Amino acid sequence: MTEDTKSADIVTLDPWEALRRHTDASIALGRVGASLPTSQVLRFSYAHATARDAVHIPFDKEALRAGLSDLGLMNIPVSSQAESRQTYLSRPDLGRRLKPEDVDRLKALGSEPCDIAIVVADGLSSTAIAANAVPFIADLLPLFASEGLSVGPIAVVENGRVAIGDEIGVALQARLVLMLIGERPGLSSVDSLGAYLTYGPRPGLSDADRNCISNIRDAGLKLPLAAAKAFWLIREALKRRLTGVDLKEEQQAALPES
Repeated sequence: MTEDTKSADIVTLDPWEALRRHTDASIALGRVGASLPTSQVLRFSYAHATARDAVHIPFDKEALRAGLSDLGLMNIPVSSQAESRQTYLSRPDLGRRLKPEDVDRLKALGSEPCDIAIVVADGLSSTAIAANAVPFIADLLPLFASEGLSVGPIAVVENGRVAIGDEIGVALQARLVLMLIGERPGLSSVDSLGAYLTYGPRPGLSDADRNCISNIRDAGLKLPLAAAKAFWLIREALKRRLTGVDLKEEQQAALPES
């Protein structure tokens, strides 16, 4: 009998073992006495390290900007008032405000008023932005074109939080801001993208004034379906002139077959 066989013999399997293939969640881990099996301890350590990496891996703005340029989209890099990653994590308020010079740069673009300003920020997962931001926008563009909606220059924000989109929306004279941001990583979801919609952006708004689509990723809400949901909400927001708690998701009939 090998050492591996001996070890396997003392692992008590969980009765939910058969369900594990349906989810990435940490269920049915089994046990060895009162402890977890070594394989599960190692898997947890790896997942924890991957989640930490998603927060701390430097934001590759140039790769993102190149992808946006390939879609024919004008884009401009800007930064929040959080000068470092450590400051960003410890001072959320600074991540919500643009550097004053970047406000001036956006206004100096002299762009025409637009229906939608798209803002892409690293947030708490640069991994999510690298994996999902460009393809998600690519899925949205033909939907916007079908309604004749104009899209302004895209702001690419380092160390940004959701509310920074309000200031950018004002500077770009946008009717609505679509903020794409890396969500806080979980142990099984380090690449989750969040999309926040705000009609009539202006500083001082709260999360009650926004709509959110969460967990956009291949293993969660798949990009084409997320784009259809976002498009429905954007179209209704512009029509009703509102977002937030007063705009309910009633779009099931408009979504493509899954």
